[in-house]
Amino acid sequence: MNEFFGRLTLDALKHDPVQTGGALSIVLGGLFIAFLLFYFRLWGTLWRDWLTTLDPKKIGVMYITVLFVMLFKGVIDALMMRAQQVFSVGDMHGYLSSDHYQQIFTAHGTTMIFFVGMAAVFGLMNLVIPLQIGARDVAFPFLNALSFWLFAMGGALLMLSLVVGDFSPAGWSGYTPLTGIRYTPGVGVDYWIWSVQIAGVGSLFSGINFLVTILKMRAPGMTLMKMPIFIWSCLCTLILIVFAFPVLTTTLGMLALDRLMGMHFFTSDFGGNAMMYVNLFWAWGHPEVYILVLPAFGVFSEIVPVFSQKKLFGYVSMVWALIAITFLSFIVWLHHFFTMGAGPNVNAFFGIMTMLIAVPTGVKVFNWLFTMFRGKVLFQTPMLWFLGFAVTFSIGGMAGVLMSIPVVDFQVHNSLFLIAHFHSVIIGGVLFGFFSGFTYWFPKVTGFKLDEKPGRYAFYFWFVGFLLAFLPLYALGLMGATRRLDHYDASTGWLPLFTVAAVGAVLVGIGIGFQVLQIIKSIKERNQHRDTTGDPWNGRTLEWSTTSPPPVYHFAVVPEVHSRDAFWAAKHGGALYQKHVH
Repeated sequence: MNEFFGRLTLDALKHDPVQTGGALSIVLGGLFIAFLLFYFRLWGTLWRDWLTTLDPKKIGVMYITVLFVMLFKGVIDALMMRAQQVFSVGDMHGYLSSDHYQQIFTAHGTTMIFFVGMAAVFGLMNLVIPLQIGARDVAFPFLNALSFWLFAMGGALLMLSLVVGDFSPAGWSGYTPLTGIRYTPGVGVDYWIWSVQIAGVGSLFSGINFLVTILKMRAPGMTLMKMPIFIWSCLCTLILIVFAFPVLTTTLGMLALDRLMGMHFFTSDFGGNAMMYVNLFWAWGHPEVYILVLPAFGVFSEIVPVFSQKKLFGYVSMVWALIAITFLSFIVWLHHFFTMGAGPNVNAFFGIMTMLIAVPTGVKVFNWLFTMFRGKVLFQTPMLWFLGFAVTFSIGGMAGVLMSIPVVDFQVHNSLFLIAHFHSVIIGGVLFGFFSGFTYWFPKVTGFKLDEKPGRYAFYFWFVGFLLAFLPLYALGLMGATRRLDHYDASTGWLPLFTVAAVGAVLVGIGIGFQVLQIIKSIKERNQHRDTTGDPWNGRTLEWSTTSPPPVYHFAVVPEVHSRDAFWAAKHGGALYQKHVH
């Protein structure tokens, strides 16, 4: 028996009471899902129609399913951390051990960046790219399915760490030497390496697949400057993925060799250098921020014109802004470690580049606002998410420009000010962008619209909750509160601000509850929200020219494109595309 299980013993299942509760929830949740599949005899359907599918629309739905599961886990992690910071003051030490808190901290960042953000990117790409470019499939359908299952297996490894063994306590960025075998000898860092590594390889395969799809499978007549801005944003994202993810793959490979085979890439022994890890990680990590946010920019570039009932303002400048962001994102990575002794000349260069990247980003925001100017703006749920983004992302962007000044960064580095900035950009940009796109394209994928009322409540709770959860962190960061903080002295006076932040996190949780209610209610009342036209929003691009949901092959007749906003031009030129009839 020992030969079969190796070093795996029953000790790997021993946890403190809080960890045991999390592990039981995972196990019982899995058993409940298996029971439902047996009870309703859905195993055959699941296998034939989903687990073995090569249809990009179904693969997109599976990405989004993983996203919502991991988002639920990530928000629970955040609530647990906020609760610990409220109840761990002075003589009170909260309900989490320091080690467990650090595992939650690492798991939250890893979950949200790799398994929520990337799922949002590839979920929308699978659902929208082939339809928007007039293609009947992706370039490599089997590779697309393989990419998803690698991604899903990485997520499964992360979830497994809740039950068997522990997760990394070293932070989502995995800095050495803390992640070395000497300082963290358990299995936690290995779980982190392989969950991120496997999912990262899947993301790289997806990047190659969709890059070829956009470059080689566009409808006849769709030149690069006639592509929808969402496709441009995806093209720039895919270029970033193809260049950045091999850096992550090799970096994690070297870290694994350090841990498992006694090598010294990132240790101080035998010529290794821990700072090399930091350089390599952020050489991937900063492009990753734009890998996550550029598709959200593309979503808003589709939604703002439709709900302003105007064409997009400044198409060409939007394209060049995307190209500029793509280029500049590769030469700003060192602002993540201004404090680590690179020297004034290097810091000055990267500070200037960081300020410069704000210019094309600002161009995009102003173009969206000018698109709304003198338009007939429809304040429906997708547009509300854009307006929430405009506020939160602008706050985060201004804080980012402030931190691009090295002397400021020396004061707020590794503080909660940085955490507030990062979440303002990622939640305000990536998640709000995904929610906007999810609501917008939902009727195209399912054939019926989401109910507006619970969607509005979800937005309001998310928006107010977000502001309450993260604006106090700017103040706490300036007052000296650091990230990874699980206990502090009562004399600091930080408790009221941490309490406000915890209330904000609870409101965000209520917002997620309304989103779940919205989906359930919309499914139950789907006949009332049925889209019989294929074009429920009076859309402008090709995906709205086919039925909702689309047939497997998307288009009965491959459309020809003669202008930007091809479907809008066809509608108003009297040459509507022939739709497939089920």
